[in-house]
Amino acid sequence: MNGDLKSRLGKIVHYKLFLPLFCLFLVLMVNVITTPDFFHVEIRNGVLYGRPVDIINRASELVILAVGMTLVVAASAGTDISVGAVMAVTAAVTTFFLSGGEISVNEYQFPLFPAILLGIGAGALCGAWNGFLVAKMRIQPMVATLILYTAGRGIAQLITKGQITYIRVDSYQYIGNFLPGVPIPTPVFISIAVVILVQLFVKKTAFGLFVESVGVNKEASKHVGLKSVMIIFATYVFCGVLSGIAGIVASSRIYSADANNIGLNLELDAILAVALGGNSLGGGRFSILGSIIGAYTIQALTTTLYAIGVSADQIPVYKAIVVVIIVSLQSPEFQRYVRKFRKKLEAKKAIGEVTA
Repeated sequence: MNGDLKSRLGKIVHYKLFLPLFCLFLVLMVNVITTPDFFHVEIRNGVLYGRPVDIINRASELVILAVGMTLVVAASAGTDISVGAVMAVTAAVTTFFLSGGEISVNEYQFPLFPAILLGIGAGALCGAWNGFLVAKMRIQPMVATLILYTAGRGIAQLITKGQITYIRVDSYQYIGNFLPGVPIPTPVFISIAVVILVQLFVKKTAFGLFVESVGVNKEASKHVGLKSVMIIFATYVFCGVLSGIAGIVASSRIYSADANNIGLNLELDAILAVALGGNSLGGGRFSILGSIIGAYTIQALTTTLYAIGVSADQIPVYKAIVVVIIVSLQSPEFQRYVRKFRKKLEAKKAIGEVTA
C-alpha cells in the first residue's frame, strides 16, 4: 500500500506542470491566512465581482502575451521585449481610425471591425520587423526587439499626436469590460479563445514540432529540410498579432489609447510567465499551458500583495523576491540538488535497515 502511494505521489511530482500549479496554489493559499474574504465572489449590478474574478480578468492580456512569448522563446532561444510597446502601437492605430484623427469622439468615424483588423495588422508588421532582424539578419533577439521597445511608444505618440485618444462608444468598451447581460468579463472569453486556437494549431499541425526542432538545434533542422528562418520569422509575426489583440483589450478597458501606459512593463511579466511555466528560456520544448499558469500566478501574486496592503511602489520589490524563489525552485540545478539529497536519505535508510 505504501509502495503504491509512493508511486502515485512520484508520478504527480514528476508531472511537467506540477511545479507551476504548486506555485500558483501556494500564492493562493497565502490568502487563506492573510485575507479570509479573498475568495469571496458575488454578483453586483449584474456582473461577477471579487478578487478571484479580478485575477482571471486582469491576467487576460498577460495570458495572450505569454502564449506568443512562449513560441518566440521556444524557436529563437530569445525573448521579445517589445510586446508592451506593440500593444501601445496597436491601440494607437485602432483608435486613430475609429476617431478619424480626433482626440475624443462619441461615435465611430470608421467601422469597428476593420479598425481592429488594421490595429492587429500593425502588430503583425511590428512582429515581422522583429522577425526579420532575428531570423534573417541574425541579430540577438533581445537586441533586435530593443529597437521597438525603445521606439514603439514614440511611434504610438506620433500616431495619436501626443494626446490620449478617447473612443466614448459603448460597443468599443464591451471588448475590455462586460457584454450586456453577461456576468463574466469579455477579456476572459477572448483569452480563452486565443489559448484554444493556438493550442489546436500547434498540436493539430506540424508547426509545434517545427518550432521545438528549430529551438533545439537550428542547424540540424536545416539538414532535415526545415526552413528555420521562416519558422522563427513566423513565431515573431505570431507574437506581434497576439500583442495586437492584447493591446486592443487593454485600450478598450480604458476606452482610449494612452501610449505611455498601455502594456507598460508587461513584457517583463510575459517573460516571467514563460519561465514560471517551466519552459526553458534556452529554446526547444515548450508548454503553452505552463505559461498560462505562470501568467495567472503573476497576477494572483500582484492581487495578493494589494490585498494585504502593500503599496503600488513597493509591489515590484516583493514580486521580484517571490518570483526569484519560484524560479529557483523550478531550476534544473535545484532539482538536481533535491534528487541528490533524496538519494542520500534513501542510502542512509537502507544502511540503517541492514544494521538493524
